[in-house]
Amino acid sequence: MRPDQRKCFLLFRQTERPHARAVEPLRIADIRRAVRAALAEDIGSGDATTLATVPSAVRATALLRARESLTVAGLAFAEAAFQALCPRVKVRRLARDGVRVKAGATMLKIIGPARALLTAERVALNFVQRLSGVATLTARYVEAVRGTGARILDTRKTTPGWRHFEKYAVMCGGGHNHRFGLPDMVLIKDNHLVALRGARPNAIAAAVTRARRNFPRLKVEVEADTLTQVSQAVAAGADVILLDNMTPAQLRRAVKFVAGRAKTEASGGVNLRTVRAIARTGVDFISVGALTHSAPAVDIGLDFALE
Repeated sequence: MRPDQRKCFLLFRQTERPHARAVEPLRIADIRRAVRAALAEDIGSGDATTLATVPSAVRATALLRARESLTVAGLAFAEAAFQALCPRVKVRRLARDGVRVKAGATMLKIIGPARALLTAERVALNFVQRLSGVATLTARYVEAVRGTGARILDTRKTTPGWRHFEKYAVMCGGGHNHRFGLPDMVLIKDNHLVALRGARPNAIAAAVTRARRNFPRLKVEVEADTLTQVSQAVAAGADVILLDNMTPAQLRRAVKFVAGRAKTEASGGVNLRTVRAIARTGVDFISVGALTHSAPAVDIGLDFALE
């Protein structure tokens, strides 16, 4: 396991697991597979510009630099991109995943054939900019709720095929992982309850009973839109109650009613302006889909200097 992988994994493992399981540290085989696919997509039959203009014997030094303050994630992808095109490329890490750096900080120093560095540049940047963007946004949410006791969770609103990478980046930003996929826990949402309308004594009780019977080892979470549903979820013995799109006043009433009999999670209407007020209602968790579906890529550049 690389040092950056170990650090981000331990940030999560040192605390109680909030929901299902932590995303596993990234495997180098998965990183290389993703990088190879991205390079094939970008290069195709060849980098026409570089092949036409840069002699093969030219060597260069490139510095991967932050152009804004950010939280780092995904450096292993950049390293893999450059070395995939030339194993002789040397990469020196000057930062590590999970660390906040200031604008101007150098994160990687790369030395090797100029052709390899030029051709891999965009793929390397795409990975690091995107994953550092997720980590940076997550860190802002984590900082916004500091001191309240609430934990920031991600969701399954991830880029298809990138879930493992993006959830890793959330951990690098100090956030926590909700379920990785559908097998990890039972999450009974509004559409499940609609499908069970008419069940006795109520849809929530019926759903929780069936979940316990069919998947006795999994945690059960129930989405509640009203205080009546909160009461039903508590009575049914849910492990976690998802308080969906409630106002801070409603959240406070719900948390007071639950009184520790289940964990509480707030969702909906969460942004950087509202998250602290939500956290101060006493909820245990706040899930934020924006961490992965709306995180902007951060500004990172690759500056070349001929040797």
